[in-house]
Amino acid sequence: MIEIRRVVTQVEEIHHEFGPLAGTPTLRGAVSAVLKNPFAGRYEPNILPMMDALQPVGIDMARTLLAAMKVGTERIESYGKGAIIGAAGELEHGALWHVPGGYAMRELLGWKGDRNAYAKGQGEVKTGQPGNALSIVPSTKKVGAPGTALDVPLTHINASYVRGHFDAMEVRVPGAPAADEIVFILVMGAGARVHARVGGLAAADIKQWDGLR
Repeated sequence: MIEIRRVVTQVEEIHHEFGPLAGTPTLRGAVSAVLKNPFAGRYEPNILPMMDALQPVGIDMARTLLAAMKVGTERIESYGKGAIIGAAGELEHGALWHVPGGYAMRELLGWKGDRNAYAKGQGEVKTGQPGNALSIVPSTKKVGAPGTALDVPLTHINASYVRGHFDAMEVRVPGAPAADEIVFILVMGAGARVHARVGGLAAADIKQWDGLR
């Protein structure tokens, strides 16, 4: 069920946005995997087996992205995910990425919970320790032609309402997805927007279990 054609990583350093130079540049990275869509060209009622099959793909991609960014997990402050579905597929095929992609990053960054329970619709089961990566991973997806770009949203890993980490990264893979492919994407960021100054909850003020606050 899993057939990977290409894996593309990209990392960018943002030193300024026409303001003063940042002491530490904001770092953003993306990893994209181009996969054959086993459901292309037909309607398949039961697509859940693909979600399970994608779990190791998500883990490998999260590790690949962290290595490409050349930082430790303690530096990662934001994340997001997305999918671009080829024209012979449907939007729901991209939705299969929610658990395998999101929880791969969260577990890499120290989340303590049960992803399998979540995948079965039992909600987010927490342990007695808050861990890290408490926020849900923001997501977007669309059906597109080869070379389609996707703006993948980013929010803070521990509190979604930290305004300084509201961001997005434009991601595209030249020549993908073909009509019978899907591009699955993970994005992580180190640091807030380079000139963030719009107030609200600050990262330094996040409290235990803030999560979606």
